[in-house]
Amino acid sequence: MALGPRLDLRQSQSLVMTPQLQQAIKLLALSNLEVEAFIAEEIEKNPLLEGGAGEAGDRDEAPAADEPFDEESFGGDGFDGDDLGGDGPTADRLIETGDAAADAPLDVDYDAETFHHDSAADSLRGPEGPGLDGGGGDGSGEGRNLDDYATATLSLHDHLTAQAGEILEGFELAIAARIIDLIDDAGYFTGQTLEIAQALDVPLFHVERVLTAIQSLDPTGVGARSLAECIALQAKEADRYDPAMAKLIDNLDLLARGAIPQLRRLCGVDEEDMADMIRELRGYDPKPGLRFGGEPAAPVAPDIFIRRTAEGWAIELNAATLPRLIVNRAYYAELSGGPQDKGGKAWLGDCLASANWLVKALDQRARTIVRVAREIVKQQEAFFLHGVEHLRPLTLRAVADAIGMHESTVSRVTSNKYLMCERGLHELKYFFTSGVAAADGGDAVSAEAVKSQIAKLIAAEGDDILSDDKLVELLKDKGFDLARRTVAKYREAIGLGSSVQRRRQRAMKAA
Repeated sequence: MALGPRLDLRQSQSLVMTPQLQQAIKLLALSNLEVEAFIAEEIEKNPLLEGGAGEAGDRDEAPAADEPFDEESFGGDGFDGDDLGGDGPTADRLIETGDAAADAPLDVDYDAETFHHDSAADSLRGPEGPGLDGGGGDGSGEGRNLDDYATATLSLHDHLTAQAGEILEGFELAIAARIIDLIDDAGYFTGQTLEIAQALDVPLFHVERVLTAIQSLDPTGVGARSLAECIALQAKEADRYDPAMAKLIDNLDLLARGAIPQLRRLCGVDEEDMADMIRELRGYDPKPGLRFGGEPAAPVAPDIFIRRTAEGWAIELNAATLPRLIVNRAYYAELSGGPQDKGGKAWLGDCLASANWLVKALDQRARTIVRVAREIVKQQEAFFLHGVEHLRPLTLRAVADAIGMHESTVSRVTSNKYLMCERGLHELKYFFTSGVAAADGGDAVSAEAVKSQIAKLIAAEGDDILSDDKLVELLKDKGFDLARRTVAKYREAIGLGSSVQRRRQRAMKAA
């Protein structure tokens, strides 16, 4: 057979990741607060985009959270991404028909849930009484400003630097600055005095003297190199650092193991004195720097509100964190009607196309979130009615199959988002849990429900400390068929010690 070049025509389908499609996929994975920041950046780049209310006919806008969609109950047919109109399939359609391998690199996380805007519930308390925020708003129609909960605090490093400037000067102040830089958020000095002395080319005793000065600053115990030194500094400040207390502090490992008789012999005290020393020790702060903290913790704003009504479950997007986006067509008409070159006209057309796509992408994001949230509430209705013990095992695939979407789409929708309901604020990934077989052969139960039962059993154990084997028996009586090591894994996951550790802690408290 002769070899030679030739031309062939072939027809095939492929998933083309256009910039617009990448933007729509990115929006699905963002929380409402992140979407707000993204919109602010787009408004700066595109003169045709505005935030706020606009005039009908001149401007196109994404649906605000106080404008309900047509779907109001679980009985609806659901939203089809193709209903948005426009040229070509939407992002959700492309993802649904794509293959999992092609989508895998785009996945953000496998966990979350959603919510929708059915009513003006951007306030967290409705007129009918206590609302979704667990505390309510001020009656003005707007919810509490979550930023009010974030308190500005002075950082530990600034606090120490200010004090060091009052007692030190010259080269000692420079040494102090280097030492303070090596103090962590808990208040411990993590560096080496010899390394500082070599780096600054100063005698070691100067560094040691400055470190001692730092250790005299507020809070007491800051600058310590170990837990024992931190506790010792606080005992000295309280004038309680006698030989017996010094011996106790030097043997904190024995105290952690609950070896009280051995400690009494080492310290040379009786039971009453040992009990007083342990109570004194409990009054000291093992991490004195944490009272200042580092950067203030950012408040978590819910992306979705879930509320039970007479008609069913109301699912809403948080209007307070999801601003309205407007395409100013009047401004576009004004600009396009003026004199401009070919490049300017092309740029203006690109701005209009980009603005239109973004509005459609935001609308699709909101509708997709509502569909996913609705199905999650439907699957986990027992949790919203009765609590964590009724949480069912749930996977992304189960939700995706139920609403006719691709699993990777559900993954993106459910990432980085929080849901507020009567049972508190939960990350959406919380509702996707593994299953545990029931002892009676019935339906599997959620791992979170098992953890809740373990916590309740241990909380009510009293003086009879429950071993893991005993927990297995008690859980089996409640319908949970678990191995001993599985119980131990769940117990450790919720931060509870073993029976030996809990018995020692009980003995120490009684001492």
